[in-house]
Amino acid sequence: MKLERIINSLLEQDMYKFSMGQAIYHQFPDYKTTWTFKCRNKDVKFTEEMVQEIKDQIKAFCEIRFTEDELEYLNNIKWIKGSYVDFLRLWEPRYEDFEITTDAECGLSIETRGTWLNTSMYEIPTLAIVNEVYFRMAYDYNELIESFKEKLEEKYENLKTGRWHIGTFSEFGLRRRLSAEAQEMAVDKFSHLNDTLHSSSTFVGTSNVYLAKKNNLKPVGTMAHEWIMCTGQGNHKHNPAYSNWYALNAWVHEYGILNGTALTDTITTDCFLRDFQLTFSTLFSGVRHDSGDPIEWGEKMISHYESLGIDPNTKTLLFSDSLDFERADKIFRHFMGKAKVAFGIGTYLANDTKVPPLNIVMKTTLCNGQDVAKISDVEGKGMCKNEEYVDYLNRCIKWRMDHEK
Repeated sequence: MKLERIINSLLEQDMYKFSMGQAIYHQFPDYKTTWTFKCRNKDVKFTEEMVQEIKDQIKAFCEIRFTEDELEYLNNIKWIKGSYVDFLRLWEPRYEDFEITTDAECGLSIETRGTWLNTSMYEIPTLAIVNEVYFRMAYDYNELIESFKEKLEEKYENLKTGRWHIGTFSEFGLRRRLSAEAQEMAVDKFSHLNDTLHSSSTFVGTSNVYLAKKNNLKPVGTMAHEWIMCTGQGNHKHNPAYSNWYALNAWVHEYGILNGTALTDTITTDCFLRDFQLTFSTLFSGVRHDSGDPIEWGEKMISHYESLGIDPNTKTLLFSDSLDFERADKIFRHFMGKAKVAFGIGTYLANDTKVPPLNIVMKTTLCNGQDVAKISDVEGKGMCKNEEYVDYLNRCIKWRMDHEK
């Protein structure tokens, strides 16, 4: 291993992995999944030296265990249950679940296979490792971190002085970060935003549980697309056009009214709204936007709440799709007074330098031996190895939308 260890704690994980992990442990412990890495940048090439470093870093990650102090921190989160904490006390990552080769156009292929309980927990650390290895080995890292600091300072000053007004926001950049150093720098910087009387925006937390613990911030995150894909499409008996119903029902079974931000675009928001009727709309505290036009989406959600007799001002619209402060400012001003608005901002806070960030993902491609897919509100964000299954899923959704009243 040529670089210093990149992942140093099993809390270096997005909060929604623990939220989903607990529900997986209690309801789907025998589900098996395959995850596949993809680099969407056409001009990026991972060298053999980088791939070896990624292997070494993932091996090092697999040697880490939770400390009692970390487990106690998780145990004090309102919706985390003692049975899940006891499971995490025994849990350990398995390097045997990884297959890492150079057999890909970008020079890096990664697949993980095993129980959903295990493989779900690999996605975020793996992406964080790939990012940091790439930027430290492909560029002069010292130059990158200096440009990051300059941009970070400029963002902070503009937010503090009120150039942008975005209400409440969180940092969501772990999987996309330039480095652990850069993410910690951003979280530390914005945690002081609330100290100033000048800022009209409030920094409420980070998805990185380790940094939330370290900085006494709120760990932020509920569910990801994998939750809807696997609960809805991983059971061979389910009609996948009802994936959202199965996912929301299982979530309420686990959490009741707690920890309730629903993700809308796994099989299109329009299909989601067929299942997000009065009970779910009442129980969930809000919804998260991750694809498509944010203004159109927000107006659609407000209309939906109003049609059910729910005051949209009692619900949160959480925006998390490719945001910067300028875009967030426009969204916030549009919805001010119409609903609660919050933002989860990733790459812009954790990897904004003089060079373009990587566009890398790691997605669930199989669950219990069968294909799963995401059909988001825009093309290009889905990922599935079997085009026939994507066609089948689209036809299921279309039939439901055309025939169900």
